[in-house]
Amino acid sequence: MIRPDLTDRIALVTGSAGGAGRELLYAIAEQGASVAVHYRSSADAAEEVAAEARERGAPRATTVQGDVMDPDDVDAMFDAVEDSLGTVDVLVNNVGPFAPDHWESISFEQWNTVLQANVNGTYLCCRRALPGMRDQSWGRIVNVGYASAEKGLMSPKNAPYFIAKQGVLMFTRMLANDTQHDGITANAVSPYVVENSDEFPEELPRGRPAGFEDVAQAVLFFLEEDSDYISGENVEVDGGWLPEEV
Repeated sequence: MIRPDLTDRIALVTGSAGGAGRELLYAIAEQGASVAVHYRSSADAAEEVAAEARERGAPRATTVQGDVMDPDDVDAMFDAVEDSLGTVDVLVNNVGPFAPDHWESISFEQWNTVLQANVNGTYLCCRRALPGMRDQSWGRIVNVGYASAEKGLMSPKNAPYFIAKQGVLMFTRMLANDTQHDGITANAVSPYVVENSDEFPEELPRGRPAGFEDVAQAVLFFLEEDSDYISGENVEVDGGWLPEEV
C-alpha cells in the first residue's frame, strides 16, 4: 500500500458515511490525517465511521452534514470543518449517484439528480475548498470518475451518469490548469466495478471486482508530497477493462 505522510493534514471525503467513500476515508486516516466524514442523512453511520477513523490513526475526526448540490449546504459543511479541524488540505469528491435504467424510463428528477450531484457537487466543493488551499499554497483534490468515461463511453442505460462523469473529468483537467501555480493538484480516479456494487457483469476483468484497496492505492498516490507535478490526470482502476457494450 502506498503510504503518503499526511500528518497535520485535514481531509474531507464526500459521501464517506458508507461504501467506497468510507473506505477511502479510512485509508487517508491511516496515513495520519485528521478527517471529516460527510453525510447527507446517515448521521449515526457517520459517527461510527468517525470513531473508527480515530481508531485507525486519525488524530481528530468529525462529521459534517449537507447536500453537495446545495451551495449553502456546501458552505456550511466547509465552515464546520474549518471550525472543528482547520483548513481542508485534501478533498475527495466521492458523491456520485447513478440511474442504471434506460434514459427514457427514468424521471426528470432522477436525471437531474445524477447530473447535479456528480457535476455540480464536485464543482461546488472544489470552489469552496480552493481559497483555503491557495492561502497555504498546498492542496490535493481527487475527483471520482468512471472507467472509460473519457473514451466517450455511452449507453441508453445509465446515460446521465456517463454524461456526468465525462463532465467531471473535463472539470478536473480545467481545474488542474487553473491551479498550476498555486501548489494544488487536481486529479481523478475512475473505477469500473467495485466490490460493493449492486450488480456484477458475468465477466469481470482479472476475475474479480476492484477492491476498496485498489481504488485507495490510486487516491493515495495522488496525495503523495512527491506527486506535486502530476495534475490533470485520470487513473482508471478497471483491471484492463475495455467496454464492448454496456
